[in-house]
Amino acid sequence: MPDLIALEPLAAWEELRSTPADWDALGADALCDMLSLMHLVRAFEEAVLELDGLGLVHGPAHSSVGQEGGAAGSLALARSSDVVTGSHRGHHQFLVKGLRHLHPQPIRLDRDGVPAATQGFLERTLAEILGLSSGFCRGRGGSMHLRWAEAGAMGTNAIVGGGVPIAAGLAWAKRRQQRGDVAFTYFGDGAMNIGAVCETLNLAALWQLPLLMFVENNGYAVSTTLDEETRETRLSSRGPAVGMPGVRVDGMDPLAVRLATARALELARAGNGPSLIEAVVYRYFHHGGGLAGSAFGYRTREEEAAARARDPIERTAREGVARGWLEAADHEAMRERALAASRAAIDALTETVDGKRRIVPALWPSPEFRDEGLRGDLSEFDGARFEELESASGPVGQLKFIDAVAGVMARNMERDERVFCLGEDIHKLKGGTNGATRGLAARFPDRIIPTPIAEQGFAGLAGGVAMEGSYRPVVELMYPDFALVAADQLFNQIGKARHMFGGQASMPLVLRTKVAIGTGYGGQHSMDPAGLYAMWPGWRIVAPSTPFDYVGLMNSALRCEDPVLVIEHVALYNTSGPGPLEDLDYCIPLGKAKVVRAGSAFTVLTYLAMTALAVQAAEEMGLDVEVVDLRSLDRAGIDWETIEASVRKTNNVMVLEQGPLTVSWGAMIADELQRRCFDDLDQPVARVHGGEASPSVSKVLERAAVVGIEEIRAGYARMMADMGRPIA
Repeated sequence: MPDLIALEPLAAWEELRSTPADWDALGADALCDMLSLMHLVRAFEEAVLELDGLGLVHGPAHSSVGQEGGAAGSLALARSSDVVTGSHRGHHQFLVKGLRHLHPQPIRLDRDGVPAATQGFLERTLAEILGLSSGFCRGRGGSMHLRWAEAGAMGTNAIVGGGVPIAAGLAWAKRRQQRGDVAFTYFGDGAMNIGAVCETLNLAALWQLPLLMFVENNGYAVSTTLDEETRETRLSSRGPAVGMPGVRVDGMDPLAVRLATARALELARAGNGPSLIEAVVYRYFHHGGGLAGSAFGYRTREEEAAARARDPIERTAREGVARGWLEAADHEAMRERALAASRAAIDALTETVDGKRRIVPALWPSPEFRDEGLRGDLSEFDGARFEELESASGPVGQLKFIDAVAGVMARNMERDERVFCLGEDIHKLKGGTNGATRGLAARFPDRIIPTPIAEQGFAGLAGGVAMEGSYRPVVELMYPDFALVAADQLFNQIGKARHMFGGQASMPLVLRTKVAIGTGYGGQHSMDPAGLYAMWPGWRIVAPSTPFDYVGLMNSALRCEDPVLVIEHVALYNTSGPGPLEDLDYCIPLGKAKVVRAGSAFTVLTYLAMTALAVQAAEEMGLDVEVVDLRSLDRAGIDWETIEASVRKTNNVMVLEQGPLTVSWGAMIADELQRRCFDDLDQPVARVHGGEASPSVSKVLERAAVVGIEEIRAGYARMMADMGRPIA
């Protein structure tokens, strides 16, 4: 019979309930403040549902009616400098955070009415939900993407659990600043099983981040019940599993929420790490819109009536009246003034024409605003020093490519304390798996941050750090294929953030990764990521082919306010080429291609390791080929001026890439070439690329799947034959 030894978790798991003594200790001002906040939220949400019923909310309207106690209780003690991320059902948290920013002192609607600043805030929030130009995101965010960075509201999120890793990044920045500020992240019970949330729970506990993870457990993910999602329905249990305190409270009791949050804030502000708070709440309406859940058959009217009997607003009012802190008439005055404010917001944005309510036409954004702010204008490069190899002001000589990678990163960390690196194994193995961070962990131990295997978690965390604006994260994905694990954070969050939030959210993040074609790592480690990232708006992409270009393009990537993918190639790491011997501070412009071999027969457009092979093949075959190293590969960075000038000269063009036909960058540029350069082309755009399948582990099959010097030679021969100039 084995010995069974009970184990204790590292952190406490508790349920907190308020007592009459706690209500006595709260005081009139604090109670009326929470009550006023909840009335403003409730009335606002009712206004949204009214407009939704009239067909004036384009898209979903996820109301928080019934859940106001969680927002008012948890954010009652928040500072303006604390930051918040939320979910698709996030109006209430956004409103309370904004109101707390506008009014740090307690609000009392019955006595003071609705201040002008509050009225303006409500109108601007409603304008965003309606998609109007006066909204916080200029109409682009709508109901699910509300952001007011000045107030610390860093963005609600339409992807379930999507804002949670971002909040961890905000918390990382707050911890480093050591001002006692914290980050709150709100998500629902349906998000509790999302990988991003699980990864963030672990990262936050591991790194002791000042993060309050607040799960609103309303019992339903749309219509799926909680016990259909998980066996342990007390979701706060997930905290102690990773060493994080877990607290369960009645979210319909705003004071219980306030008390639980106060304890968590005390821990976080003192540097003692995160907490998971589970507030058991109830949404009165269906997932979206103004119908009850019972109308769809997944809830009963009796269940809904029982929940309404526990209404957080009525509960708080009863406690205040019982203690003589307000009269019933005061409570009714709060309600009426909140309703009047919401009605005024509706009236400011809509009008009645022929007996029908409509949005004032002049308030819609202009269609010309469609793409504005998709990426920055690169004004951050004003005053930058640009260099090219042929005119370099410093000494140049042969430099090993991997030494350029490590050297320029060391130089940036040396001159800019904002720069830090994170990724798997980057602190050991003499600089990670390839030496890219060699020597940096010893020099900058607090800025070379090893991560667990949690690409979605740490990529999103880096996005949150970048969004906060004080630091410059450099993320290493060991292999580019791992981007598919972190795809939501890389593409839905980081890539879209600036545009989605009205062109106002900078995202200064650098992502390094390597193409491992030729190493035998098979179909899940051999991707060329250029085609994948080029499909998503917001990302800039650079692919240096020489040590000199690597230094200049990495410096530009770190200067840029947009996210930049820096692609490296394992075939280049141990090669030597021209590079700076002393000067590591110059930039190479983003969006500037380079003619590396002049010619007149035909143009080859390529990048990365294929650049040298393209030149080699031309010289070995004695062909007058012009080779253009594109260097920047994103849509905004393709140097059409250089490309078109070359095509006008040669009248023939080939797109050369090493990887497979699928997820191909070359398809994008070939499509554009046909239209831009049609009149200058003597034949269709030619392409040289790998097979349809990903590379295999077998050395023979891997070689057959990708492009090497033989395929380039064959492509050149076909090109000459199609021009009527066949070669032997």
